[in-house]
Amino acid sequence: MGIVVVEICDSNLMSALELEHLEELYPEIAVLRADCMNLCGLCKLRPYALVNGKRVFAATTEECVEKIKVAIEEELSVFQDD
Repeated sequence: MGIVVVEICDSNLMSALELEHLEELYPEIAVLRADCMNLCGLCKLRPYALVNGKRVFAATTEECVEKIKVAIEEELSVFQDD
């Protein structure tokens, strides 16, 4: 499993996307799908995911994917040597 976990709710719009391709872009991550993540209010309103437990959401799925990538890179930056 990766050092960054991206969680997707099966009931959210993001579940229709093949987000596992992110694991190819970022080998340090793991994309996990869950039946329900108990964020129904947010889930019903807009696309979202959790990146290491932090909510990432946007108005569109495309924008959300881009924000997920930014959040992944921010999380991974902690582990990079300066």
